[in-house]
Amino acid sequence: MSDIIRRDPRAEWIARNRLHPLHAAMQTQGQTSWMGPNGLIRKNPHAAAAGFIGPNGLKRIDRSGAQQGTAGKRSAASEVVQLPLHVIEQPAFHICVVPDMVGGRLSSHDKDLLGLANKLAGSEGAVVAVLFGEDKESAFDTAGVDRILRIAGDEFDGYSPEARVLALSAVESQLAPRHWLLPDSRTGGGELGRRLAAKLGERPATRVWQVANEQATGRAGAGREDLVRQVPRLILAAAECAEPVSETRHEARALDLAASIAHSLPRIEDLGPVAVDPAQIPMAEAEFILSGGNGVKDWALFHEAAGALGATEGASRVAVDDGFMPRNRQVGATGTWVTARVYLAVGISGAIQHLQGIGACDKVVAVNMDPGCDMIKRADLSVIGDSGAILAALIQLATEYRQGGARDAA
Repeated sequence: MSDIIRRDPRAEWIARNRLHPLHAAMQTQGQTSWMGPNGLIRKNPHAAAAGFIGPNGLKRIDRSGAQQGTAGKRSAASEVVQLPLHVIEQPAFHICVVPDMVGGRLSSHDKDLLGLANKLAGSEGAVVAVLFGEDKESAFDTAGVDRILRIAGDEFDGYSPEARVLALSAVESQLAPRHWLLPDSRTGGGELGRRLAAKLGERPATRVWQVANEQATGRAGAGREDLVRQVPRLILAAAECAEPVSETRHEARALDLAASIAHSLPRIEDLGPVAVDPAQIPMAEAEFILSGGNGVKDWALFHEAAGALGATEGASRVAVDDGFMPRNRQVGATGTWVTARVYLAVGISGAIQHLQGIGACDKVVAVNMDPGCDMIKRADLSVIGDSGAILAALIQLATEYRQGGARDAA
């Protein structure tokens, strides 16, 4: 009589289920893979070869293969890919874009606008970026700019819509662009675009969020309706009106303004910016956000730092759930998506929902004790240390800076 071997279905299921607590104990020494329930080969993440010791002494799972003799392949894959160069020697027409350039750099709204300009330019037109004053931007080529026309002069500094409209009128005389594109924003583009439309006698399309099939679609009726019309010469576009340029490099060749700029006595006097309480600024519109998470132990110090830095306060979901911050200050996919110029994250580990919410921020600074957390990996600048000590140092530096400015003014 032959022996009958019976399988234990429970043990077999545990051996296949890598999420079960007993899964690791069911694996044989050195086993790196097994057959899953649907016939697919599964990797064993608990195998000795799959782990490595992280910077904080904890064993981590290696999902990249970098710790298993393939580090060369990984570094090769992370090399910067040289994008193809898009050259327009003799453009058939021009598309003129006047970006806001807040802080001297292209904002996400500006990059969306340049993406729309490249869509309208196609393969025959050239995208011209018209800039006023000095700038700090170094990525005009990858943003889709074929020509850069810089207009300098003290009369264009600060709030000077009248002088800028006269300068744009000179650009109109020289280039006769097929389209003018400006951001429909509250940081200058919306007003300047409407003034330019009146000067040129054009009827602009405002709050445009889509251009397709020779038609421009803009928001109307307090954002509840869409207004569709033929694409006009002057477009005031909303954020996310098009995808930013990402697959080509452009010349960003300097262009000189040959036409003379008319001068007139200004009727507007710029008295400088007016101080606004950062706490009253909606997070979706804030330029500088100080956001706190589970790593913040002294919230009174956090609020003091926000006041000293002039930052709008934000928080992670953990901090909101624990009652340290109100719900309307939660940043992330389940809270508010932010587009700040600077996002300073203090004590935030970086859950995927939070990282999604700050994806459009220009610069991210992270303060954390864990050098291996996801927020540190996402940040442009990282500071490893105690949040309380760093916030206190920031308050002191901000106070000394302001006191120094007051002494200089006196």
